[in-house]
Amino acid sequence: MTFGHSHWKLAIFALAAIALLGVPQAAAAGQGAGDEVTFSKDIAPILQRSCQSCHRPNSVAPMSLLTYEEVRPWARSIKQRTGLRNRMGVMPPWFIEKDVGIQSFKEDISLSEAEIEMIGAWVDAGAPRGNPADMPPPVVFTAANEWDIGEPDIVVESAPFTMAAEAPDYWGALPPTPVGNTEDRYVAAVQIKEVSDVQGGTGGKFIFHHAIHALLGGDGSPVGSIGGPHEVGRNGQTFDAQAGRLLPAGAQLVWPSIHMHANGEQTTARLLTAYRFHPRGYEPTRKLGDLTFGNGEIDLDPMTPGQEVHMYTTLRDNIKLTTFEPHMHASGVRMCIEAIWGGRSEMLNCAGYDHNWVKVYHYEDDYAPLLPKGTLIHVTSYFDTTPANTNVIDPRNWQGLGHRSIDNMSIIIASPIVMSDEEFAEEMQMRRERLDLAKGESVVGCPLCGFEELPAAAQN
Repeated sequence: MTFGHSHWKLAIFALAAIALLGVPQAAAAGQGAGDEVTFSKDIAPILQRSCQSCHRPNSVAPMSLLTYEEVRPWARSIKQRTGLRNRMGVMPPWFIEKDVGIQSFKEDISLSEAEIEMIGAWVDAGAPRGNPADMPPPVVFTAANEWDIGEPDIVVESAPFTMAAEAPDYWGALPPTPVGNTEDRYVAAVQIKEVSDVQGGTGGKFIFHHAIHALLGGDGSPVGSIGGPHEVGRNGQTFDAQAGRLLPAGAQLVWPSIHMHANGEQTTARLLTAYRFHPRGYEPTRKLGDLTFGNGEIDLDPMTPGQEVHMYTTLRDNIKLTTFEPHMHASGVRMCIEAIWGGRSEMLNCAGYDHNWVKVYHYEDDYAPLLPKGTLIHVTSYFDTTPANTNVIDPRNWQGLGHRSIDNMSIIIASPIVMSDEEFAEEMQMRRERLDLAKGESVVGCPLCGFEELPAAAQN
């Protein structure tokens, strides 16, 4: 989890954190020695699992949290940031609301309520070290030049781009780059990183806000994109094992739209795109579709919280929704996705939103929504244009649709698996067996799991 922003607000946060360094040394009243929460026994394992992948030397976070000596000055700040739960600024940056909808996600770095309360109790007790013998073994992390998606087969480096220390936002394009693949291959996972020449790497010094990419075949014909756009804080994307996107031989990677912003220091940066392939001979058994939609009219009043933008689409195919990715701009604070079928409405998920951390959430395989054709998808985006939203530069102004961070967007990005009626019925049967569902029992995100045969409405 990263306790600094990925742009100039890092400096503001650092100043605020200085005021929080002092931690009371007295133990919490009424807490016995036997149940004392300590760093070595209780807090270090939490930091290892959810924080240290970013908070370590030469990584993206502004401070290391590997040792007690490194953590102790930040104790109050850690309590405050973890206590935000799913709201803007929370650490680790995971915004899924835990009291709404599906809760089973891959690579879930969030803290449980018990862990949040444990951190609070530890800080209130004076942040005691405890017995060093209780410390868990140190974690061996992926090196800065390695990848979360595993060892890539190809890494493509974009042309560099330089931003002055103080400059207006820039929109443009990067020149095409040959991918370097000499044969057709199916892609299993993709990840994009920004690397730059600033001191300490890219931690807090990003200049790419987002970059939309696409691919051209060896003959120059468009073949779409593989994975979502590069965005600030976005994690890598691993596709369902049953599906893969074809990367044709001789492909070129193009960047038709990049959004750049200054970070207070002249910076030259480039994007590295890593592709990990399925084994040779792999053929997908399921088809990947596209459920990216949104925008439309955005009309936000200044100085107003709780403003909503509603978006709708009707599914033309049966799908398994493998990911949930909200995309808004600086005024965005929350997004919810609802599925409506046959008079039944259920909220699949709600997530807070922070423009500094654009996240893609991957559903666990047995909990990914199975939605029949004809389902109405309703997405609600929530915006806050008041000074309480620290991402808003000037809360006095009206805001509408636009590419700049001070403008707004309302988009859900998703690449579902598209299925025939037979494949859909087979998928639901496997889910009933794996989840041990009783006859007629359903689960959130699978409105037809209670049916042994597809109802007529789902087949039309």
